Amino acid sequence: MMTKAIAESQAPHLADSHDRIRVQGARVNNLKNINVDIPKRRLTVFTGVSGSGKSSLVFATIAAESTRMINETYSAFIQGFMPSMDRPDVDVLDGLTTAIIVDQQRMGTNVRSTVGTATDAGAMLRILFSRLGTPHIGSPQAYSFNVASISGAGAVSIQRGGETVKERRSFSITGGMCPRCEGRGSVTDIDLSALYDDALSLNEGALTIPGYSMDGWYGRIFRGCGYFDPDKPIRNFTKKQLSDLLHKEPTKIKVDGINLTYSGLIPAIQKSYLTKDIDSLQPHIRAFVERAVTFSLCPECSGTRLSEAARSSKIAGVNIADASAMQITDLAAWVGSLDEPSMSPLLKSLAHTLDSFVDIGLGYLSLDRPSGTLSGGESQRTKMIRHLGSSLTDVTYVFDEPTIGLHPHDIARMNLLLLQLRDKGNTVLVVEHKPEVIDIADHVIDIGPGAGTEGGEIVFEGSVSALRSSKTLTGRHLDDRAGLKELLRTSTGTLEIRGASTHNLQDVDVDIPLGVLVVLTGVAGSGKSSLINGSIVHRNGVVSVDQAAIKGSRRSNPATYTGLLDPIRKAFAKANGVTPALFSANSEGACPQCNGAGVIYSDLAMMAGVSTICEVCEGNRFQASVLEYTFGGRDISQVLAMSVIEAEEFFSGGEAKLTAAHSILQRLVDVGLGYISLGQPLTTLSGGERQRLKLAAKLVDKGNASAVYILDEPTSGLHLADVENLLALLDRIVDSGKSVIVIEHHQAVMAHADWIIDLGPGAGHDGGRVVFEGTPADLIAAGSTTTAQYLATYVGA
Repeated sequence: MMTKAIAESQAPHLADSHDRIRVQGARVNNLKNINVDIPKRRLTVFTGVSGSGKSSLVFATIAAESTRMINETYSAFIQGFMPSMDRPDVDVLDGLTTAIIVDQQRMGTNVRSTVGTATDAGAMLRILFSRLGTPHIGSPQAYSFNVASISGAGAVSIQRGGETVKERRSFSITGGMCPRCEGRGSVTDIDLSALYDDALSLNEGALTIPGYSMDGWYGRIFRGCGYFDPDKPIRNFTKKQLSDLLHKEPTKIKVDGINLTYSGLIPAIQKSYLTKDIDSLQPHIRAFVERAVTFSLCPECSGTRLSEAARSSKIAGVNIADASAMQITDLAAWVGSLDEPSMSPLLKSLAHTLDSFVDIGLGYLSLDRPSGTLSGGESQRTKMIRHLGSSLTDVTYVFDEPTIGLHPHDIARMNLLLLQLRDKGNTVLVVEHKPEVIDIADHVIDIGPGAGTEGGEIVFEGSVSALRSSKTLTGRHLDDRAGLKELLRTSTGTLEIRGASTHNLQDVDVDIPLGVLVVLTGVAGSGKSSLINGSIVHRNGVVSVDQAAIKGSRRSNPATYTGLLDPIRKAFAKANGVTPALFSANSEGACPQCNGAGVIYSDLAMMAGVSTICEVCEGNRFQASVLEYTFGGRDISQVLAMSVIEAEEFFSGGEAKLTAAHSILQRLVDVGLGYISLGQPLTTLSGGERQRLKLAAKLVDKGNASAVYILDEPTSGLHLADVENLLALLDRIVDSGKSVIVIEHHQAVMAHADWIIDLGPGAGHDGGRVVFEGTPADLIAAGSTTTAQYLATYVGA
């Protein structure tokens, strides 16, 4: 009887968990103890201004807890190899299903990672060639540029007559790696003069490689290794000493009783810098690599990365390097032309994967495209490939602005894919700003009303039609439409581009007007970024704000990233007659207990680690003695706790007036980041916030009145209501005498342009041409391109 009563009492709750995800008391980041029910097997879109708490609810709470609970089902041994995760700060979170997260995190920047290796397409192609390729050269690994061909002999243990005996046997592995370039596709030549000054000794600072200082661990290793005299000028080294300095492979050494590893400069550079895509390196590292290293196409494999044997094996006259270099739309057609009944299941699966690339708007890529060169939007869509043909049902798919990087023409296809996932019986959660995606939602949850401390509340939940009639910021701006400008600026000059042929560009000649707002448009893959990156960004006076992720740790914050902390530290030091290093939590001023982190991290082995506020500094990261020094009546921890708006007012006048700091703070306000705190860790910022922080840092006036600013999709992560503020900022930059070139898909930015350059007509080899250049009104009047049609609809023309 008691069992029946318990069952009856639980029945409503079980029914609820079957139909909804229930969140109660969520307090992650800025969420204010919120409660919300999310319907299952529906498409729910989460809206709100950037920083309002959307990602905190969807990714840091719901998806994070689903992942953590799945990880806990593995054995303790397996969990020991997995990243530990804290339980989100939430009272109740039930009704969860397996979460598949498809975010904007860029794919690996390892030079060995390509679109083919990052998806199943490359593996299936290798299997296909290992079965049908002639001459037959071996297993699928014989076609892999990441597997070397090696042979040798070794001892193996075998059972014989009830005893274990060791027997020496030979082995051979046939891989497809080009032996000359080791599967990289390029060979490098390092300029030794860029590594050191041979007139100096190591102790005199001969090394000129970023980060190689004799004051730290490198100094201890070089002085204690015994391979050379650190006080002898390098030009006086013997051949053996110079070889050890430059080429010695990693070797274990003991210095002052400590086990260390010595590595020659060239192997160390190759491991640290040359295994990554150069565009992913920090600016000063990239500058060093560009100065010191010359990259050239491998003369043996012609950049294909593959051995001669792998290139010799062909199907219908095509080898695997040719197939991997094809545009995916062409590769799909080639695979479809193969008629081999014995390989029918594989051919069908490969064709489906390639068709998925096309369906998702990535048909212009090739399988040999390095994954590190993909944009955030391309990376996210590439991750979607493996899920499109999945037969899984009743799982939760989580997307972070899947329309980033998509032309309005492509958004319709993305919407169709989202609806297909839902119609399989899955729960689809989408964080999005685009009205085209909001319109297809079954349910909308609007978070706000503002950002940061002004957000974190559920301000609306319901249907799209109800959202339109609501009084929320999203509801009021959902149907916003920008009109064409009546007054257009006049060009003050031109940037000439002649014969541009980077990637898919087809010998493009174009003049980009200066002193005006220029918008580059065209479908994804039409050649917009290729035109800018290949022909403009490296010119003098050009300031580029691209989509590369901000590099930062828990110790990085808006004050350190923008350079704001430097004038603040100097002002504190001057006012108190002490060294500026005291006012850095990463230097002399750091709390000795937590080393300036503000928290203590406890590693609990197989269980999730725990972070607790440092009891000594109470989370402010500084030594107590440092907080006795003040500037304008505030100590350094109080200044870092200020919001940008508070700090702007604080440093604008009176005894705390600091012009250098105020100008940086003004830029942060201009890009809509007035609510974030100066000391907020970069790791807690949303994608949109990081993008605008980067924009603010680039926009700080460097005294270059004729600068040309290039912005790559600055509306990424921006709420509908913030787009108008962005347009006003772009106007201020142009009106100050500078030039602005924007790569953008948002029709409001197109309509606001003084001049539009439209590339196309399609993507990949179907694009790469200038199909229109002129004013927005002329583009609409011509009506000859895909962009023209969508812009006309947007402005109601």
